[in-house]
Amino acid sequence: MFYHLFTYLDKFDLPGAGLFHYISFRSAMAVIFSLIITLLLGNKLINILRKYQIKEEIRNLGLEGENKKQGTPTMGGLIIISGIILPVLLFCNLKNIYIQLMLITTIWLGLIGFIDDYIKVYKKDKNGLNAKFKIYGQIILGIIIGLSVNFNKNIVIREKQLIKQEIFTKSEIQEFNKNINPTQKYLVKDVKSTKVNIPFLKNNEFDYSIFLSFLGKKATKYTWIVYTLIVIFIISAVSNGANLTDGLDGLAAGISAIIGATLGFLAYVSGNFIIADYLNIMYIPNTGELVIFMSAFVGSLIGFLWYNSYPAQIFMGDVGSLTIGGIIAVYSLLIRKELLLPILCGIFFVESLSVIIQVTYFKYTKRKFGEGKRIFKMSPLHHHYQLLNYPEPKIVTRFWIVGIFLAVLTVITLKIR
Repeated sequence: MFYHLFTYLDKFDLPGAGLFHYISFRSAMAVIFSLIITLLLGNKLINILRKYQIKEEIRNLGLEGENKKQGTPTMGGLIIISGIILPVLLFCNLKNIYIQLMLITTIWLGLIGFIDDYIKVYKKDKNGLNAKFKIYGQIILGIIIGLSVNFNKNIVIREKQLIKQEIFTKSEIQEFNKNINPTQKYLVKDVKSTKVNIPFLKNNEFDYSIFLSFLGKKATKYTWIVYTLIVIFIISAVSNGANLTDGLDGLAAGISAIIGATLGFLAYVSGNFIIADYLNIMYIPNTGELVIFMSAFVGSLIGFLWYNSYPAQIFMGDVGSLTIGGIIAVYSLLIRKELLLPILCGIFFVESLSVIIQVTYFKYTKRKFGEGKRIFKMSPLHHHYQLLNYPEPKIVTRFWIVGIFLAVLTVITLKIR
């Protein structure tokens, strides 16, 4: 709202109004406002949740001091969502399709998580919302994102293409020739594409149409189907990965803030033509606004850590974990960096993998030997370390350190080919 207001006032040469044209200024303001909102809202929400006894039942691991967590309020994800949405409404260009999709993602998954927490708290059902309804919700969101990327005219990438290619008309070439060096062999053009950045390969790009290469020239026509299925899988995997990681005070929030800061940097370099050209990565027009969204995201998570760090005064609940996981997934898809997620979200991946391995091995040994055996003392993985008597703050801090290492590794993959 401020962005649109000051953009209008700038026409009248109002001093300072031009600041709102700068992504750096609006990103800084988004961080500041999200921190203020989460810090001010946190105490009030905690008191309300305590008053109405909206608390989470803690998994009993038999650890010393664990009973102190019983009765801790949940649904703290409402603080995070508020800290994201309000600054975005104030400082982003709300006409930007990328911002619209991120707001849809935040509200939609926040609603699913809220229903899940509501059932756990008020219906006293520890399983919460039926898993199939969560999956349906993620599928619907995946379809919305997949179709938007493929068919919305405002979602494009800018490619260098040979002047002689048939994609350029004679009049386009003549127009470009007025402004380019005669020796220049390439022109740039905004095109619809399913190309994404992929690490470690020479050209750093991968096109999902390769999966339909057996169709020949028709492959591009039907790639949207493959892409949408991949989008659904990524949203479900990352969202549920964040949900599984949310088991220790400050763990999911801290890891997600590290991931968010990295994605914000990747969005900035991908949305800046000069930097993208220098790094030889895909340039995506109009994604600069996403930097502001991610600034609010990171600011809200840091503000939430004020109350969620050990010992936690509030838990984020599924309304928080499902939402932040979905935001990370959709954001990476919009900036065409989803193939970096196995590295960047390595903590989420390992936490999910530990559950899959544990359950699979238990079922296999029970079927074969009549008694189920376990590889880990407990899954997800952070509980395994708890049962090895590692102090909770030490586990969280070390996971954060690993998260920072993975973030740095993700960034340098832009140049490792």
